[in-house]
Amino acid sequence: MDTSKIANPVLRASLENIGRILTERDAEREQARSEDATTRRSAPANDNQPDFFVPSVYDVPVKDGIGLMDVAVFRLSKSQKRAGEILRHQYGDAIIEVRSGPDGLATIYDYDIVLMMISHLAEEAKFHRQGRGPLPAKVFRPHASEIFKFIRVEHGGASYHYLEQALDRLKGTSIKIIATRQRSRRAGTFSLISDYEIVSRTETGRIASVDIVIPDWIYAGVLAHKMPEVLTLNPDYFLIEKGLARFLYRLARKAAGQGEAIYSLQTIYARTGSTRAFKKFCFDLRALVRANDLPDYALELIDGAEGGLLRMTHRAPALPEASVA
Repeated sequence: MDTSKIANPVLRASLENIGRILTERDAEREQARSEDATTRRSAPANDNQPDFFVPSVYDVPVKDGIGLMDVAVFRLSKSQKRAGEILRHQYGDAIIEVRSGPDGLATIYDYDIVLMMISHLAEEAKFHRQGRGPLPAKVFRPHASEIFKFIRVEHGGASYHYLEQALDRLKGTSIKIIATRQRSRRAGTFSLISDYEIVSRTETGRIASVDIVIPDWIYAGVLAHKMPEVLTLNPDYFLIEKGLARFLYRLARKAAGQGEAIYSLQTIYARTGSTRAFKKFCFDLRALVRANDLPDYALELIDGAEGGLLRMTHRAPALPEASVA
């Protein structure tokens, strides 16, 4: 509230006092909401119904060991479209550029469909290596109900509407790796999904089944090695509501494993690609630390020589390691 142009000192002081009261009230309400916050929603009503085969949840690194769990190659917020934007991350001896298409940058929630694709591919690859199935196809054809079951959301109209939009964003989001040292690593551009086609719709026009073309980098990452470098994720990952909380879980799963990892708040801020002011970003992160209910990992803020640090520690019992040989 700008009171500098009010000549009457009594009125000016009164208005300034009212402004302080309102600001303190809003801060107290925001603090209360943060302290009561939880990062996870409830599971859907049909969560335990064995309608479809649901494999373990896997994720894989991209070319030359670059992982998508260390940096955000998607936006964490559902509200910002960020169409035509470019995110840039420095990753060791490479730069990762993420470009969004006209439908907007894919979200961390859209990436759930990629996780499903990877997980089913990994299961089929395991059966093939055991002589129990053919070489997996490069086209993944799930039913919409299977997708909703895997990512643990209700089968309502909003979910069907989201599905087609998510596929458009995943197809339009591309990742480019740029080597910063000559001959240090291969460079290239790839997408989160290569293409998709709606195979059938219901009588009401909703997606019934869809063909998703698996990108070469995912297919090769799962099929090219006898023991592919995959990581299991806790199925409760899909119940994490806040995008930042999801990113922290992914970072902890990759960096901490069954131990612990420590990152500066500045590093985490940079790796998320967040557009929020750093001060507000830290406010959000502290709220998640207070809630401290991520699957598998405990969060703790500690002091560092150059600022705040986040310690992510694995909770017992030990996570099962991926086994897709």
